[in-house]
Amino acid sequence: MRDEEYIYGNTPCYLGSTDVSDDWKKAAGKDVLFYGVPWEGAVTWGDFTGCELAPKVIRLSSARYSGYLPELDHIDVKEHLTMGDAGDIDVVPSNVEETMKRIAAFAGRAWDSGAFPIALGGDHGITYPIVKALASKGKKVGIIHMDAHYDNNDSSMGDPYGRGAPFARLYETDGVRNESLVHLGIHGPRNKPENGRSAKEAGAVTLTLHDIRKNGHDLEAFADKVYAIASEQTDAVYLSICSDVLDHAFNPGGPIDGNGLHSHELLTLIHAFAKKGLIGMDYVEVYPQQDPNDFSSHFVTNAVLYALAGHYLSKA
Repeated sequence: MRDEEYIYGNTPCYLGSTDVSDDWKKAAGKDVLFYGVPWEGAVTWGDFTGCELAPKVIRLSSARYSGYLPELDHIDVKEHLTMGDAGDIDVVPSNVEETMKRIAAFAGRAWDSGAFPIALGGDHGITYPIVKALASKGKKVGIIHMDAHYDNNDSSMGDPYGRGAPFARLYETDGVRNESLVHLGIHGPRNKPENGRSAKEAGAVTLTLHDIRKNGHDLEAFADKVYAIASEQTDAVYLSICSDVLDHAFNPGGPIDGNGLHSHELLTLIHAFAKKGLIGMDYVEVYPQQDPNDFSSHFVTNAVLYALAGHYLSKA
């Protein structure tokens, strides 16, 4: 492996992509742009911590994979898409507001590159500044939010930008069409009654895990219906995935939530959404310290490749 294939230290560029971290001009013309957000906000829950380590471990895990997906009509993502790794955002662990500004500024440059940007979190708080940066470009944005939880608390124990609050902030964001914000896969008693009420009052759409399972005989047709909601009266649809939309059996490096999606259900939906047309995505809440075999970090690359296969087909 040549030196330029490392993004920093002994960490390879994600999926063997080109290092563009030292010069944004190198991102010009790339089809896909990866970047890491090694951020865990000011509020954590007990000893369940460490998602700021995920971008590094996800990159390390990605070195095992090609872009070839025989089950998707033998598509080779790397044959069709050029990819760059823009490195990690320089977060400030002691300063939440400054970090939000830095994420928004970095994401703004990623949007300006014209590439399909994929953010590797980090906690779910990163989605707010990323989407805010997109909306500031004059885009009317719809969001497909795949998660066990609404993440729409008014604050996370006093932090308005904490992992439990990004969608409350997005409800308030000019350019986000709340009626085209779909909370998808919501399930489990770690939600509170006020979360569902807040979503309804904001005009957002809730489709629970039960709604997905009711349509499990034809997930692609169901994905079309979800996408139709997210794309109505919008210019762009953004996909945000929290690892805990998966059942914990498939997600040992994420929050422990039972009765979640199986891996093939999540991958099928991701691919279907991307085929319809996404502007970008993030994947958040992977905790390598909870997962000695790094199963969840490895799974991120499967999700990314399914999204990129769909993205290519949407442009073909």
